Amino acid sequence: MELPILTDIVIILGLSVLIILLFQKLRLPAILGFLITGLIVGPHGLNLITAVHEVELLAEIGIIFLLFVIGIEFSLKGLATIKNTVLIGGTLQVTGTIGLVTLIAYLLGMSLQSAVFLGFLLSLSSTAIVLKMLQEKGELTSPHGRVSVGILIFQDVIVVVMMLLTPILAGQTANPGLTLLWLAVKVVGIVIAIFLLSRYIVPVIFRWVVKTKSGELFTLTVVVLCFATAWLTSSLGLSLALGAFFAGLVISESDYHHQATANILPFREIFISFFFVSIGMLLDFRFFIGNIVLIHLATLSVIVIKMLVIGFTVFLLRYPPRTIILTSLAIFQVGEFAFLLSTTGMQYELLSGEIYQFFLAISVISMGATPFIINYSPRITWFLLGIALPPPVKARLKALTRNRAGKVKSIENTYHDHLVIIGYGINGQNLARAARKAQIPYVIVELDPDVMKQAGADGEPVVFGDATSEVILRSVHIHEARVVVIAISAHEATRQIVQTIRTFSETAFIIVRTRYIKEVDEVIRLGADEVIPEEFETSIEIFSHVLKKYLVPFDEIDGFVKDIRSYNYGLLRSVTGVPGGAGVSCVQIPDVEIATLPVRQGKNKVVGKTLSDSGIRSNFGVTVLAIKRDGKYLTKITPDLTICQDDILYIFGKPEDIIRLNKYFMLS
Repeated sequence: MELPILTDIVIILGLSVLIILLFQKLRLPAILGFLITGLIVGPHGLNLITAVHEVELLAEIGIIFLLFVIGIEFSLKGLATIKNTVLIGGTLQVTGTIGLVTLIAYLLGMSLQSAVFLGFLLSLSSTAIVLKMLQEKGELTSPHGRVSVGILIFQDVIVVVMMLLTPILAGQTANPGLTLLWLAVKVVGIVIAIFLLSRYIVPVIFRWVVKTKSGELFTLTVVVLCFATAWLTSSLGLSLALGAFFAGLVISESDYHHQATANILPFREIFISFFFVSIGMLLDFRFFIGNIVLIHLATLSVIVIKMLVIGFTVFLLRYPPRTIILTSLAIFQVGEFAFLLSTTGMQYELLSGEIYQFFLAISVISMGATPFIINYSPRITWFLLGIALPPPVKARLKALTRNRAGKVKSIENTYHDHLVIIGYGINGQNLARAARKAQIPYVIVELDPDVMKQAGADGEPVVFGDATSEVILRSVHIHEARVVVIAISAHEATRQIVQTIRTFSETAFIIVRTRYIKEVDEVIRLGADEVIPEEFETSIEIFSHVLKKYLVPFDEIDGFVKDIRSYNYGLLRSVTGVPGGAGVSCVQIPDVEIATLPVRQGKNKVVGKTLSDSGIRSNFGVTVLAIKRDGKYLTKITPDLTICQDDILYIFGKPEDIIRLNKYFMLS
């Protein structure tokens, strides 16, 4: 039996892999790769796809999963902490952009309804690209990062309202007032249902499911809840996407939302790729080439309009000029939700074919420019700030921003320079107790639902989820952690966790508990810094008790234990060049740390340069204490010492500066 859709799936995904591999080399977003894939295989390209309708159905599923994940990540409780930025900033940015675009489009000859809908489209920015870029640069918690996140959240929510208003805007209803009233009744009814489900029904279902400890059943439950809610809203005359968003909201209020996100992301990534490919299939390349000058002028106009509105919005929120400029340079583009909304507009004939092609081209170009502009935004900002302004303007800016509102808090608890405890068994509980007493910020990751429930009852900051998942580690800000303790007994899971952590951070100090000595070498090779085998510690405890029974003095036993630990752990770590009898004392200095950074890339910009020329001290504010090279330690550090390939630098500085330097090593 031949399945035409199977051939099309192979063509789409296979070509996507090749293009995205190339784009990763060029540091371009994957979304652009999918759009170009659609352009190549679509009817305006090589016309390789025959089952177009089936591809569109897969794209619809991608939309459902996309809004479902957005709903899960949208926390009503967390939103309250940045309500001013979300509500005031988001409202000003969206309404300002809609108003300005509507006026310009109407003056250019578009109907009022089409002009307003075009304003809807151009008011939205790319949550996927911007958040990914800000996260990679470590700027999510910076002032411009928090403002950008707040405005993007508002956009993600308001797009649902825009989808509901589109048929009314198109005049598809005989009585708009009655339609709006009936729509409000439906939405209120659904909100009440969401409240009841999230408070009384869904948590009970999830507790039953997680007690089975079946990952397959958990994933199946999440998917069923998503599609069942989407089907319910669709049967009430609302959109599938709105139902998926509401389903995500239901799960977002449970203790299991992080794990639900981790389980559902693979489905989202696969199916959303078909959505972006289907958009690319609609872009007429001949139209693009024939109108290339006009398209680029229109793109530049849209970017300028959005930057002006965003800048004015952040200005009214009383942020300083630097934050105003950086925020404008972050969310100026047209986003992926505009594609979703545009398909609805085409169904109701709010956009002509020509305007739709212009919109697609503008979106693709602005999204493609985003990574480059965000990367160079600090330089652009300092250049603009360096331009001489009239003294009255400078004085006005200073007066308006001097007493701005307090810093906006992150949506979730902002963990920084903290301890991550993976596993809340006896070891994890004791460590949490010690950290709490020492006033060390920490967060716990636990997969066992009963243990997680008990930790929550004890008032512990606990996240439910599998720590092998990047989503779970990202939710506890693993890239900003100072220390990570893996206190679980599963060796294979421990290996995966260590490897995954090292993809986020080279600076986090990883301490691992293992059961057997034979596991130590492998875990250290994968990136752990300290490994404590239970087998070895148990033997120490046994012979300590034996010596006590033979009335050996306590101070002699203590000295013997220290010697044994020092000698054996030294052997386990295979460290050479360290004097055997040297005592090492650990000094804790607030806000600074000592870390190791490997110089791995062959094309790293610092390779072959002296420490003075590398800019490590002058540009990043960290100090090189020592260098490990070919198994030997170089401790006589001078400015003219040359950095070589595969060196390991022992550096001293603030955690955020070390993180910036590590990213510079990885990107250069």
